[in-house]
Amino acid sequence: MDLRELRPAKGTRHAKKRVGRGMGSGTGKTSGRGHKGQGSRSGGGVRPGFEGGQMPLTRRVPKRGFHNPFRTSFTPVNLDGLGRFDAGQEVSPESLRAAGLAGKGLVKILGRGELSKPLTVKAHGFSRSAVEKIEAAGGTVEVLSHA
Repeated sequence: MDLRELRPAKGTRHAKKRVGRGMGSGTGKTSGRGHKGQGSRSGGGVRPGFEGGQMPLTRRVPKRGFHNPFRTSFTPVNLDGLGRFDAGQEVSPESLRAAGLAGKGLVKILGRGELSKPLTVKAHGFSRSAVEKIEAAGGTVEVLSHA
């Protein structure tokens, strides 16, 4: 078998429906649009979300809460993920991204897990427990600006 010999399975492909091509085609005259009304006109039809005058779903469902558009969101990285770095190494958001621990954006170090080697950790945010554990292991913490 060759790549050029590949064909779709029989019955899986259908010819495109050609509307308005005469009465014999099955979609002649009104071209499947029926008689009169908004749906039969060119450019006609109802807008997305319109439910025929019934109260639309987006308005029926109750709204709650507040979404802050100015919120700063951090990518969390726990201490147990920092174990892969060598002692005395500088850990920055770039090195965390290279290791696959963080995506793009701001990075915050959280205190889950233990740290046994001294590391210089640079990030945009730290939890109190993370700072205590890093310094207890002999490492240092540097908060990067995220303004």
